[in-house]
Amino acid sequence: MTITKTRSAHVVGVRFSAVGKLYHFKASKYPELKPGDKVIVETKRGRQMGDVVKVISGDDQGESKAYKSVKRIATPRDLVSLQMWQEKELPALIDCRESASKGKFSGTKWVKAEYNYDGSTLTFFYSVDDDGKATDAEIKKLHDRLAKLYPDPSIVMQRIGPRDVAKLLGGYGACGAPRCCSTFLTDFSPISIKMAKVQGLSLNPEEITGMCGRLRCCLVFEYEQYAEATKKLPKRGKRVGTPHGLGKVINLLPLKDLAIVDVDMTRYEVHRDDIVPWMEYEALKKKAASGCSKHEGGGCDCGAK
Repeated sequence: MTITKTRSAHVVGVRFSAVGKLYHFKASKYPELKPGDKVIVETKRGRQMGDVVKVISGDDQGESKAYKSVKRIATPRDLVSLQMWQEKELPALIDCRESASKGKFSGTKWVKAEYNYDGSTLTFFYSVDDDGKATDAEIKKLHDRLAKLYPDPSIVMQRIGPRDVAKLLGGYGACGAPRCCSTFLTDFSPISIKMAKVQGLSLNPEEITGMCGRLRCCLVFEYEQYAEATKKLPKRGKRVGTPHGLGKVINLLPLKDLAIVDVDMTRYEVHRDDIVPWMEYEALKKKAASGCSKHEGGGCDCGAK
């Protein structure tokens, strides 16, 4: 008789917002969990409600890690409680901004107030401009003032970066579509000005900067394809041979495998296969002009007669 080994769900990936990071928790007590279920877990910000988006079987976990355990499966009562506390977040944010106006905060923006599902923790998210100032002492004073206004929940002051601000606020990007950071991006990849240069984009700050004031996240989307395609094309400014004659590369169209070449004040789009390096082009031209030393004896069809 063959005994089949069954796999049980030991670890689940939980996300606390639609485009948030994925965190892992042990779920040995709840093998029935599946993607879409809501669970209650313990985090640095207290107990939170999150969505299960991934279930990892015991055989797929790899090295065992000290994950925290899922406390329990969320109940309908928890969902109603979350909705009730969410309705109180805007008034809490207004109170925070009014209290902050009494302090010495320069270039500080109070972005969002957020309760956890049972109202036991109230988190205030804020950001500080590059030239702004929000000292720990002032933040502590504000924390104490808010704690008097809201004595029941645990007050947390959390500073976030400009990209996170855009992610929380949502809205539309310069392309007219909803911002990538608030729709599907869960992590922010490093972005450099080099990515814009490789893609041949204008370096005008207004055109490559997002609503957050940082380089647009979308610059990274096609960078690898552009970088790989560019390796196969000559560099800008290089002299090359083309079917139209000797010219200078003034621009590239990497994804089309084309180079724009200036030949005698006329621009041509030339495919990579039709481009010859300048020295090789000159050598071929010289060889063609010199004729063939074998045709004199007959039997040669090089065309140099």
